Amino acid sequence: MMSNLLLRGQKTYISPRFYKSLASLSSSTANRFFSSSSPSSTSSEASSSAELKSSYDAIVIGAGHNGLVSAAYLQKAGLNTVVLERRHVIGGAAVTEELIPGFKFSRCSYVLSLLRPDIYEDLELKRHGLKIHYRVYNAFTPILEEPVIGGHPRSLLLSSYEEENYKQIAQFSEKDAKNFSIYEHQLFNMAKALGPLLDNAPVNLSSLTGSLSQKIETMPSLKALFSTGQGIGSDLPAFYELLTAPAIKVLEKWFESEPLKATLATDAVIGAMMSPSTPGSGYVLLHHVMGELEGNIGAWGYVEGGNGALSECIAKSAKEHGATILTEKPVSSVILDANNKACGVVLEDGTEIDGKIVLSNATPHVTYQQLVPENSLPAEFTEEVAKIDYTSPVTKINVAVDRVPDFLARPTPKNIPGPHHGCTIHLNSESCHMIEDAYKVAMEGQLHEKPMIEMCIPSALDPTISPEGSHVISLFTQYTPYSFKDGRTWDEEMMSKYRDIVFNNIEDYAPGFKDSVIGVDMLPPPELERIFGLTGGNIFHGAMSLDQLYFARPVSSMTGYRSPLRGLYLCGSGAHPGGGVMGAPGRNAAHVAIKDLKQKRRWMNMTR
Repeated sequence: MMSNLLLRGQKTYISPRFYKSLASLSSSTANRFFSSSSPSSTSSEASSSAELKSSYDAIVIGAGHNGLVSAAYLQKAGLNTVVLERRHVIGGAAVTEELIPGFKFSRCSYVLSLLRPDIYEDLELKRHGLKIHYRVYNAFTPILEEPVIGGHPRSLLLSSYEEENYKQIAQFSEKDAKNFSIYEHQLFNMAKALGPLLDNAPVNLSSLTGSLSQKIETMPSLKALFSTGQGIGSDLPAFYELLTAPAIKVLEKWFESEPLKATLATDAVIGAMMSPSTPGSGYVLLHHVMGELEGNIGAWGYVEGGNGALSECIAKSAKEHGATILTEKPVSSVILDANNKACGVVLEDGTEIDGKIVLSNATPHVTYQQLVPENSLPAEFTEEVAKIDYTSPVTKINVAVDRVPDFLARPTPKNIPGPHHGCTIHLNSESCHMIEDAYKVAMEGQLHEKPMIEMCIPSALDPTISPEGSHVISLFTQYTPYSFKDGRTWDEEMMSKYRDIVFNNIEDYAPGFKDSVIGVDMLPPPELERIFGLTGGNIFHGAMSLDQLYFARPVSSMTGYRSPLRGLYLCGSGAHPGGGVMGAPGRNAAHVAIKDLKQKRRWMNMTR
């Protein structure tokens, strides 16, 4: 049985074996396990010591990565900016926490690819210490079957090497092996064409029939839309189908083998309460391949030190320009002046801070239904915000182990990580039917015995986040409901039940896994909401369905980053272009706010 350890109010389960093992270690080795007495980061400690002033040009609510990006751009533009974070550590969902001594978890988001290239360059993140461990091998899907020729069950291992991919896929289908590189090329072309849309605010349709100045203002967005259309070119019919059709319909046009289809289909449903047969799931697939790292299209990697190290690098850039970043400063409300304009915030301790503009990195629900004064927003807007879908299928489980999993399909008996340990490992994803079944059971408010599991072992590539020989494992599991059909909630008993389900499934693929577990951090949807402010536990700040994208994000009556309240902007993933560690909502919102302030100054100078 695992014992309970309470750290900052979170339930983290740590095996008694962990403490017993320390007795056999030298004092110097044992000290490495206890390098941090609490789950905090250097950057957040430095930030909390800064002085809070009574007035700033710009106030950013929340130090998630988008909020930090906003702050960096605002401060670079000459606006005295403060970021106010509710938790003890910066990063929001892009955070590193040492919950178990010696093991540094990317507690929520855990891989990097979608960060926009301009942000990487503009904020000089490499100079500020960002180091990425590239994943040459991308996906590993072991098969539960009787051993075949060679003495092991089959598996599918996809990489950046075209010839290796051909051999791997040909185990299941020669036709699929021939089609795969063509499929990837088309998908990457579509994703690349979307770049201008990600880097600009959505087209404001009302501006097209507005004044000349409004038409001029929306020209960059129209240009981005036109550029995307040009980039897609002759692939437009396929692009339209990908946006609107179920992912399975698209995949079945290309492939016939279930392990390949299911492995690719996971990108179409990850983080979304939809199945591969849900219309629009194709866009989610496209969303997850539109990234690049240092010019490498479609590349994925692990941030050295965990994803919190990325947030720290962004924070360093913002602070270098003069921004103030404060932790343990929860905001209770936004202050409005007599003209219904945002002019500051009130902290939970009653402290009032004045600001010319306020940017919220919180979800639309928190921003517009909790932080602004009641009845200050138009009724139509409030009704739309209340209908945003935040349904989440995700339970994130962080695990500390004393050795890498030894998969039946690719044995590693000497605890030496293989190529397959460095990529995303797909379990219970051997066929789309398995994914579909798990989805249907969750929609009925129940736990499925075969959940979809995405396992990542970042310590296989980044040795800085775990003690030597031990490893950090990230389990991104779905589908799990927010609450259950019989009215039960995610109490300790239900968390223990689901943990056992997941671990038993992993044990089927990698016998001995359960015995390797040192400690566990469980984050079902209600915990993701409570700890990180993710409404409904939704990692995207709202579903990435077609009715909640581009023109309609966050809602159709208020596209983009401005709100009905002048001076209040939405800079988190609830705004265009949505979720993922990309920073685009934060940067785009900052640019819109800066432009508004410049126009206001010009108007004031003209009326003097």
